Amino acid sequence: MILPAVTAGAQPPDLPTDVVERIRIATIDSQSEGTRRAYSSGWRRFEGWCRRNGYEALPAHPTVIAAYLVDAAETVNENGERAYSTVTLSKWTAAIFDRHRRAGMDPNPAAHELVRQTMSGIRRQYASRGDRPRKPRTPLLTDDVVLLVTTAREQVTGWVSEVCERRDSALLLMGFAGAFRRSELSGLTGADVELHPADGVHVHLRKSKTDQLGEGGTFPLPRTKESLRCPACAFVRWAAVVSTFEDGGKDAVIRLVSDSPEFGSRHVCRTRAPKIARRAPLFRSCRNGVLSEGPLSGAGIHAVIRRRASRAGFEPEAVERLGGHSLRAGFVTQAARAGADHHSIMRQTGHRTPAMVTRYVRESAPLIGNAVTVLGL
Repeated sequence: MILPAVTAGAQPPDLPTDVVERIRIATIDSQSEGTRRAYSSGWRRFEGWCRRNGYEALPAHPTVIAAYLVDAAETVNENGERAYSTVTLSKWTAAIFDRHRRAGMDPNPAAHELVRQTMSGIRRQYASRGDRPRKPRTPLLTDDVVLLVTTAREQVTGWVSEVCERRDSALLLMGFAGAFRRSELSGLTGADVELHPADGVHVHLRKSKTDQLGEGGTFPLPRTKESLRCPACAFVRWAAVVSTFEDGGKDAVIRLVSDSPEFGSRHVCRTRAPKIARRAPLFRSCRNGVLSEGPLSGAGIHAVIRRRASRAGFEPEAVERLGGHSLRAGFVTQAARAGADHHSIMRQTGHRTPAMVTRYVRESAPLIGNAVTVLGL
C-alpha cells in the first residue's frame, strides 16, 4: 500500500508492515461495501474510456473528465433515448473524485469548476428536453401490503411454499412498518431483532445509508390488533423456520411446518422468540425449502416484492414500477396521509432532515398540506 502524502512534498514514513496493513483495512472500512463496489466499477469505466481515447486517467485533467461526462451524456440506446441518467453520471464523477483523493491529488481534478459546470449544464439539457426523468418506485400502502401477505398465505400448497410465505410475510410487514431500506433488511442478523413485551419487536440497525459510522438506532414494530397483519407475529413465524433449520436442517423444518397449527386469530408473538445465531442472517433465500447460509441480497428483496405483487393480481405495468424501495416509500406516504408530521415520520425512517420526507409526500401524496384542498371547488 502506498500512503498518500499528508503535505505537499512530504514522503510517507517507513512504517512496519502490520501497521500499514491495519491502516489499509481501516481506510477500506471507511466506506460501505456497496459504495466501494460502485466506485470501483465507475473508476474502471473511466480508465477504459481514457485508454481507448489516449488520455491519462490518473491524474486526469479536468477537461478530460468533462469530455468523458459529455460523451456519456450524448450516448443513446437503440430507441434513441439517453443511455445514462444524470444520477449515474454523478456517481461516476464521485468515483473519479474518490480515486484521486485516495491517491493524494490536491487539488482534485474532479472537483474543478469546469467539471462542476459541465455536470450542471448536462442536468439543464436533460431537464429542458425531458430526457431520463426521475421515476421513483410506486409506494406500497397498508392495504397493498396486507393484500400481498394475505394472497401469499392463501396460495400456500405445501411445506416448501409455506417456508417462502413465512419469509416473505415477515419481509413485507417488517420492511413496511420499519420503513427499512432493502440493504437494511438484507443486513439484519439474529442479534438485531428481539421481541419486546410491550412494543412488539425492536429492530436494532447497526448502521444505515445515513449512519455510515454505525451510531445505530432502535426501531419499534408494534403489535397490531389483528395477528394476520402483525409484524411481530410474522417475525416469530419466520424465526422459527430459521432456528429450526440451523438446528436440524430441512427435515426438521418439514416437521415444524407440518405440525404447526394454522396461523389465524391468535397472536404468536406473545411467546418467546426462537433463537437465531447472533451473526446469522435473518432473511435468506429459500430454494426448495432449503435456506442459504448468506443473506438474501437487495436484488432478492426487490424480486420478492415484485413476485408477490404479480401473484396478488397487480397489472404487469404496476409491477414494473415496484421495487425494494416501495415499502419505505409506502410507509412515508401512508403515515403522511394519516396525519403524521415530518418529525414523527423521521423518527422511524432515520432521515436527518425533513427535505427527503417532503419529496416523498410531494410525489406520492401531493394533496397533503396542499391549499388546493380548501378552494371549495
